[in-house]
Amino acid sequence: MKNSIKYAVCLLCLLTLPACSPVVAKRGNMVEDYKLQEVKAGVSTRSDVLQILGSPTTVSTFNPNVWYYMGQTTEKRGILDPEIVDEKIVAVAFNAEGVVEVVQNVDNTREDIPVARAKTPTHGNNLTLAQQLLGNLGRFNPKSDAK
Repeated sequence: MKNSIKYAVCLLCLLTLPACSPVVAKRGNMVEDYKLQEVKAGVSTRSDVLQILGSPTTVSTFNPNVWYYMGQTTEKRGILDPEIVDEKIVAVAFNAEGVVEVVQNVDNTREDIPVARAKTPTHGNNLTLAQQLLGNLGRFNPKSDAK
């Protein structure tokens, strides 16, 4: 009897052990360094960059000649928020002819911006449940003419 309890506890421990391992998620396009070295400034064209690095994650809003390749790896443990383990942002700038001018790693230091928990005030009546239920009683009934 005692041995079966020990085996059950050991089995329970072994089954719950994988729950502690992190869940790793990769998002975006993590460009490897050896691929970045293949892109040469002044030599490579847009089509070369597409073949080597793939399609960009995004194109600059104000300058369509700048492509961004962004990727990140996160780890999530249990119910905690995911934590960024690795992140890489690469910018590739082209000239008017479509030839690469600059390939650079973008500084991806982030600032922690606090989230404001304040609520936006809305105009109107703050009615209780009873006021809402009883407020329309007799409101839509036709008035009787008392002569």
